[in-house]
Amino acid sequence: MAELHVELVAADRKVWSGAATIVVARTASGDTGIMPGHTPVLSVLETGPVTIRTVDGGTVIAAVHGGFISFADNKLSLLAEIAELADEIDVARAERALEKAKSDLDAHAERRAEVRLFAARGLKAHA
Repeated sequence: MAELHVELVAADRKVWSGAATIVVARTASGDTGIMPGHTPVLSVLETGPVTIRTVDGGTVIAAVHGGFISFADNKLSLLAEIAELADEIDVARAERALEKAKSDLDAHAERRAEVRLFAARGLKAHA
């Protein structure tokens, strides 16, 4: 089975590293799927979920907020301003943040909270 090496790094830490069969991330040009052998890519990461299908058949989901994505020679680097693995997200806290963002009419904060909730709930859907 073909695989690519993935590094998901936030400004403050290495979030996840390993082998994958496909990674889907939101870029400036829309959702982008990267598989082994993909043409080289360099793009801006948008706020959105990142889904990593591991070589053992598992799924890793992260909420990512800004950064860059780079792919060449079957090596994918996701360099994020902020990234949280789904199982690190406090759902109740994210729900409160979403409600506050809605009441404050803060579209940017609302999007961040929605992505965090999507990632956390997406992990449960794949479990």
